[in-house]
Amino acid sequence: MTQVPRLVARDAFTYEIPIGEVPGMTVPGVLYSDPALLTGVEGDPSLRQLANVATLPGIQRHALAMPDIHFGYGFPVGGVAAFDLADGVVSPGGIGYDINCGVRLLRSGLTVDEVRPRLVPLIDRLYREVPAGVGSHGARPLSPSELDEVLAGGSAWAVAHGLGRAEDLRTQEEEGRLAAADPHQVSDSARKRGSKQLGTLGAGNHFLEVQVVDEVFYPEFAKVLGLEPGRVVVMLHTGSRGLGHQVATDFIQRMDRRLFEAHTTLVDRQLSCAPIGSDDGQRYLAAMAAAANFAWANRQAITHGVRRAFSAVFGRSDADLDLAVVYDIAHNMAKVEQHRVDGGPRPLLVHRKGATRSFPAGREEVPADYRPYGQPVLIPGDMGTASYVLAGLATSMDRSFGSSCHGAGRRLSRHAAVRAFRYEDVTRDLAQRGIVVRSTSREGVTEEAPGAYKDVEEVVRVAEGAGLTRRVARLLPLGVVKG
Repeated sequence: MTQVPRLVARDAFTYEIPIGEVPGMTVPGVLYSDPALLTGVEGDPSLRQLANVATLPGIQRHALAMPDIHFGYGFPVGGVAAFDLADGVVSPGGIGYDINCGVRLLRSGLTVDEVRPRLVPLIDRLYREVPAGVGSHGARPLSPSELDEVLAGGSAWAVAHGLGRAEDLRTQEEEGRLAAADPHQVSDSARKRGSKQLGTLGAGNHFLEVQVVDEVFYPEFAKVLGLEPGRVVVMLHTGSRGLGHQVATDFIQRMDRRLFEAHTTLVDRQLSCAPIGSDDGQRYLAAMAAAANFAWANRQAITHGVRRAFSAVFGRSDADLDLAVVYDIAHNMAKVEQHRVDGGPRPLLVHRKGATRSFPAGREEVPADYRPYGQPVLIPGDMGTASYVLAGLATSMDRSFGSSCHGAGRRLSRHAAVRAFRYEDVTRDLAQRGIVVRSTSREGVTEEAPGAYKDVEEVVRVAEGAGLTRRVARLLPLGVVKG
């Protein structure tokens, strides 16, 4: 049995895995948590994964895990690590298979009292407009040349082709496009998987949820975001679908072969990596950026479907209903960013796997309208509990390379959740609370049952207590579409 590394409490919300707990560690592991959440990870392999990350070449300051930590491939989900550009590595396991899996929030001009009487037909229409489920196909297959344009253009391609508004781009991380993308680094097998999936949710923990603003904690910022109690919003969560998964698979296999040929042994083979400046490292980053652009275009196409559904059900134009993009945030990405290390700013490659950027007020990466307040951070809960809008804090830059959690985080694996919960019980409980659910499969509901996740209230409390974010608004579910 793999030994679980020792955790040492440093303050009320910070725990450290000291150097030496795993041979080869050059920096400590740091976990933001509290006693309540620790009961879910003590003895869990994710802590060993966190310590393993601290052995990678060129890692700076510490290997990090957010309060929603759980077991993943290579890095734990909720893992963050920053690497020196000259001496460091890029690891696909530190980004994840679903490249640029992310969350988008749309606000509406509707109140909960206006939506509640039409909630069932609204969820039914959303279910028809936005294909969901394993292998789901979108309404518009892409030709090879169109797919190249999507991989290079991201959300801007979708907007230019009638799937949105120009102003949608202003409130997306990176304005919905990474310029470093090179479509030629995406394999034929990845292209084949993605060519029919634009505008689809997929399965697993991906969802489309109609919510109501329940409570506001930071009124000044909430007003700028267009969030007020009783207002209906829409949250969607999906990524780069089969295309991104194949990009990860292709490069993990490629890096595995190179490490084997070089007789290089890692503490965990799932940490397969390449030097950032190497041919494999640069090719992977260019392919990752292309997959990220596909994910942004995918969420943009879904946004178009959401607007069509609302317009059809309420008999008003989508512009009249508002349905503006509040923000779009990624949580499986690696990006070059400026951070202070050893007393001065340095460019680092920051891996965030199941973690989001959480930049504070004043950073140029934050959209201009939001810059006085900080970057919005979107934290989905689960089908039966709250989601949150948070704002990045200045203290996050030193504490977490400007990062925060990305959701409630799993408490049970999907297989364990299917064994623990019955479809009839989950749907009945949600219906008793007035939450309408549509799913392409029974497993899509039981795998994502509320009991399969950590307490989102506790996760957000820790993120705020650790100085990573502050609460802006609390959102409650009304209806959800699952894969």
